[in-house]
Amino acid sequence: MKDFVPNVLAERYASSSMTHLWSASGKITLEREFWIAVMRAQKELGVEIDDASIEASEKVKHQVDLEAIRKREEVTKHDVKARLEEFADLSGHQHAHKGMTSRDLTENVEQLQIHRSLSIILEKAIASVLALAERAEKYKDLCLTARSHNVPAQLTTLGKRLANWGEELSKTVEDLTRLCAIYPYRGLKGAVGTRLDQVTLLGDEEKAAELDRKVMDHLGATANWENVGQVYPRSLDFEVISLLVRLAAAPANFATTLRIMAGHELLGEGFAKGQTGSSAMPHKMNSRSCERINGFHSILNGYLVMVSNLAGDQWNEGDVSCSVVRRVALPDAFFAIDGLLDTFLTVLNQMEVFPAVIDAERDRYLPFLLTTTIMMEAVKAGAGREDAHSAIKEHAVATVRDLREGKIKENDLVTRLANDSRVGLGEKELQNLLEAGEGRIGAARQQVEHFVKRANKWAEKYPEAKSYSPPSIL
Repeated sequence: MKDFVPNVLAERYASSSMTHLWSASGKITLEREFWIAVMRAQKELGVEIDDASIEASEKVKHQVDLEAIRKREEVTKHDVKARLEEFADLSGHQHAHKGMTSRDLTENVEQLQIHRSLSIILEKAIASVLALAERAEKYKDLCLTARSHNVPAQLTTLGKRLANWGEELSKTVEDLTRLCAIYPYRGLKGAVGTRLDQVTLLGDEEKAAELDRKVMDHLGATANWENVGQVYPRSLDFEVISLLVRLAAAPANFATTLRIMAGHELLGEGFAKGQTGSSAMPHKMNSRSCERINGFHSILNGYLVMVSNLAGDQWNEGDVSCSVVRRVALPDAFFAIDGLLDTFLTVLNQMEVFPAVIDAERDRYLPFLLTTTIMMEAVKAGAGREDAHSAIKEHAVATVRDLREGKIKENDLVTRLANDSRVGLGEKELQNLLEAGEGRIGAARQQVEHFVKRANKWAEKYPEAKSYSPPSIL
């Protein structure tokens, strides 16, 4: 017996609902329910299957003995055959799997796992959009130093920054809802996609097609493939995982920025009572949850590469060279996005904001942040645009250097610009611009309100998402 090696993503990060869905016992139960649904449908279409056999299958479908199945697989070298033999022995009949190939079972069950996983993720993603909207509304007036290229640029608000991530996530949620609504199942298509064995079993093509439709009803499918081979196109798996990567993008951007801001003590992700930031340095309060979010994002990108290699790589009507990749990539990608969104929501709920530090940073950089405003006012007063640009750049660079070298204690850019005729604005005019500077946030407030209004529509459509609370994370 091999040593047991746990799945770290499942054990440490994913929720119980997600891990149960992808667990060995959970999957086997879904397979047995699928076999039972096929038996019921075949009976309705004329196949001789007695009610007692179906009832016997129902009674034992939850009796999952993984060790017994493993021992059978050691002999059969075929996982589906091992699980089928176990089910047949438990139920006392051999009606399951009639007219089916292994992929009739596994493809549909795996798709059911994917589809249900997407529903779990949808609720958490919408909850994340709503949490971002709530905090964006709360901080829509808190001005801070915005950066481009990670260098102070202009003013924005913390609410606007949160709305940036929120709108990005909301756009992806729109595509997620669309995929959930039209996700296509393979159905019962047989060994090469022609339904030959079901046509033979049932006696005609129409009954085989009806069986396929009944199976779709069992799966809760709103769409299905008609023309496939042994397996459904792996480009669908690529679409699913790429969507998970897109869902992770906004939280990853948020986490990266919060880590940077935490380093300047502008924000914090929260620090629980008893929490330790460093085993060596007692004072540290690391942004460990945001680091985890970025780690999940990296993992998801890795699985995207894996499934991208499967799309377009099927031989003829299909092969299962993709099996080992999908056994790893599909469940683990869902474990990763599940853990990521729960961690993201936890950080949003516990996030700390330090206005005093934000104000101090803004005041330090304010003259620099208003240089575009000063340039526009100078142009309006008659200065040449390029002359004003050159003058402002020259004095701004000199001021920065003097501050960094300790030659001056306070930012005196306004005084320097007032003494330069190329700018054409007096010190009083410039000082007035500086005093009014905190309001120079453009349309930031309106942009936040636009996002919040659109985000709240998700709560109307999915009220359960509004009350979702993430489990306690390690």
